Amino acid sequence: MQTEKEDDDASVEEYVALSNFTGGGSNQLSFRSGDTLLVHAKTSSEWLWSELQGAAGRRTEAYRQVILSNSAPLRNKVVMDLGCGTGIISLFCAQLARPSQVFAVGASSMAEYTSWGSRTAGRAEDIHLPERVDILVSEWMGNCLLFEFMVESVLLARDRWLKEGGVMWPSSAALTLVPCQANSYYAEKMAFWEQPYGLDCTPLHFNSHLIDPSDCLTAPCDVLRLDMYTLEIKDLEEIKGQFHFGVEKPTHWKQTLFMLDRPVRVLEGDSIAGTIVLRRNPVWRRHMTITLHWSINSSTGGKEKGQVGKKSFPMWR
Repeated sequence: MQTEKEDDDASVEEYVALSNFTGGGSNQLSFRSGDTLLVHAKTSSEWLWSELQGAAGRRTEAYRQVILSNSAPLRNKVVMDLGCGTGIISLFCAQLARPSQVFAVGASSMAEYTSWGSRTAGRAEDIHLPERVDILVSEWMGNCLLFEFMVESVLLARDRWLKEGGVMWPSSAALTLVPCQANSYYAEKMAFWEQPYGLDCTPLHFNSHLIDPSDCLTAPCDVLRLDMYTLEIKDLEEIKGQFHFGVEKPTHWKQTLFMLDRPVRVLEGDSIAGTIVLRRNPVWRRHMTITLHWSINSSTGGKEKGQVGKKSFPMWR
């Protein structure tokens, strides 16, 4: 892998870390003093795009692999990277595929660091390009897939700037759900807030956290799937999906947890079915509310049979 990457980009430089660093998310590497880092690109003095033992950030690496595997079809094409941030995806396109033009479009303050190539600052609604594009690529996905609704800007850019028969990356997107247990977390984070010192602090309940893979009770399923070629902006107001699980042994999946107010008891062999609804806020358009409806069918015919429930989770900043 290291040799391949050096062949792809002769400018790769090797550095040794002088101190420990903890990344702030899935797109940032964590490393220790003494680790060897391969730097693929320097978009500014503050931002370096690096690799550590084959890792370069899961989401970023996924885009890199797609671009690398499609380098021949991309050659001499016109590419738009919408929401480019520091421009790493645009850099991948330019270095690995040699398109005729890359438009790196970004409205955030990070645009000032993306000081190379064809950079266009502004929102998708306002930008002006000299030509339509063959490929529209964007890392638009937020928490629970749609949070912040950057996808709306992608759809606007698609309708305005993508050539007929053009390509979108990603071309589809899915939201995955899985039932899980989190007994220790519930006891530590949730139960405490019910009556500390005789005060009602339930509004301060935590709603989500990263769970241990062993807490998952079965394999996940896709509850929503979006086709980026046919999805319309009006479809974003409310999206509904269904789910059905049979409780099995734990799996390796790791997801963000939506914590219920009270634990729901299930046994191996029970089934869980219901719906998930993502409803966009009519005023604060980047925010949404996720509502889960569920019912449990007990395999033993016990008192859990026919349990039903509902809970809404506001997602906002």
